[in-house]
Amino acid sequence: MNPQQLEKYTSAITLSDMEIFVFPELMFSLVLADIMSPAIWQWRELDCFKKLEGKSSYRKLMRLRQFIMDEFDFNLDLETWGLTNKDKEIKRFADFIPPEVIAESNALFGYHGDSYYFDVDIRKHFGLDKYNSDIIPYWKTETVEAMNAFRLKDGYKTAAGECVSLAALYVAAAFIVCEIPLEDIYMILTPLHSQNFIDTQDGMLSNNRRLVTKTMWFNGTAISNKAQRALRNENITIVAHPSGYVHCLYKDATIDKQLYKQFTQKLGLYLSAELTLEVFASFLRSRMEYQKLFQLCRNCHGQPNFLRAESLFHYEHGSDYKIACKTHDKLLAEVSDEDFTPYELPGRVRCDRLEDFLQKQKPDLSRPAGKTALRNFLEPAIADAQKFVDELADFVHIEPKLPSLDKNFVSAEPIKIPSDYTREQIIDYLRQIRQSNTTADLAFYAYRDMESCDWEPFIKAAVERNPVSIQMTESMSLEQVFDWLNKMNNDSIYDGNRLAQPDEVANYKTGDGLEKAFLLANVIRQKSPAQNIEIVSDENGVVLKGPNQYRFVSAKGLQKQVSISTDGTITIKD
Repeated sequence: MNPQQLEKYTSAITLSDMEIFVFPELMFSLVLADIMSPAIWQWRELDCFKKLEGKSSYRKLMRLRQFIMDEFDFNLDLETWGLTNKDKEIKRFADFIPPEVIAESNALFGYHGDSYYFDVDIRKHFGLDKYNSDIIPYWKTETVEAMNAFRLKDGYKTAAGECVSLAALYVAAAFIVCEIPLEDIYMILTPLHSQNFIDTQDGMLSNNRRLVTKTMWFNGTAISNKAQRALRNENITIVAHPSGYVHCLYKDATIDKQLYKQFTQKLGLYLSAELTLEVFASFLRSRMEYQKLFQLCRNCHGQPNFLRAESLFHYEHGSDYKIACKTHDKLLAEVSDEDFTPYELPGRVRCDRLEDFLQKQKPDLSRPAGKTALRNFLEPAIADAQKFVDELADFVHIEPKLPSLDKNFVSAEPIKIPSDYTREQIIDYLRQIRQSNTTADLAFYAYRDMESCDWEPFIKAAVERNPVSIQMTESMSLEQVFDWLNKMNNDSIYDGNRLAQPDEVANYKTGDGLEKAFLLANVIRQKSPAQNIEIVSDENGVVLKGPNQYRFVSAKGLQKQVSISTDGTITIKD
């Protein structure tokens, strides 16, 4: 590998958010690694999914959502994967993206797309204020094995992962468990978030552990408002798909152009809602300050009764029924008679007349005429009706800041995996296309398939980008580190001939002997930089030769002789 190739392939091992930003094909490589993993395939045998065999993909998706919410936590802990610094990362990627361009597109390097984070101070929000301004988190995206292994970490009772990890998990699980075709899923990355658009029914967005239907997207609840924040405020940096990717900075795009056009249209439809009374009520639910401008009217024994809108929203808060939907009458039945008045409340819009206006006029708030019509209707009761209408228009229509269609769409071999393929068939297929498809080839590195991959990217990552194991052993001598490693369990979090990185061993306090040897090599490189290191792995175990000789027991059966010189040169022999 030349230096540029090596940087990309070693990034497939550590999969930091920054690495995925620079090498966008890595996003779908992680998905393929999760699909190749036996972990998610085992979910299909669970009773909760077995009993849904033959049911619709939508039903299965709803069950998958609950399963992921029960089994996984969202984790954004700075300490999990350690810290790096801006200058180091900018220098590392200078050959790929100019530093000033990185600052325009990456949150921790100066990006200001989401005003919310910068209003609260992004460094304080992420807990970075205790470090100097050059320090940034070295966030790594976890494979499904690393996510599951959080159960072994102190303070965790379930699996866990950050947003990019959860997005990749959702794609793999939707394909394996729910039989959603990969072609129907588009991954959407912004500087501060990662989610997926699933092209089913009216569309669905994954958001960390949740799935959000179009109805939920526009229900005006606090959870939905948070789910909207990334697409409302941030530039979309990458859209990844089995046919390829499009990146906000790169002129070349490998995604199928026609599919990308269709995606932009479908996402646009998902992010826009027809203005009905139910959607209007959702707007008031999210903008409580406007509730006092409206009243509801009911017929009581032939006489009109009136109710303050804020009173009904108060009842809704503790009820299973919702305003302006099918359960509206049931909600009204829960309201105390004392809350109704026999006279129309002055200075408030009547919702029955509003509904009649919406049904007859059908104002389109994306057009000036629609805004004017609604403003004229509301002005008798609302002083600044134009401001109200503008905010309502913004609520019912979000314009995503997608990478431009003005790209050089290059022809690339798409990844086509039938939904009925077995895990073994998928792995065989990906092996067959590795030579012609970089994303598929990188997937085996993200999968940590040490039997078929060049070892240099793995070793380079192990001794250059694993700061947690260095931090944990800072006060230990090498003999104490060796003793610490020997007291750990000898079980790898990865099955077969796949290997964990040093920080995964350190975080989860378990690892095969070969994995422990690479952790010790990482520590020696820090504590004794003038020391050459040799690791010999064979069927009898692993021996690390450094200041002393250290022997570990390994069940991996991998036979290699690795030398790491003082200048970082890596030599590998079979």
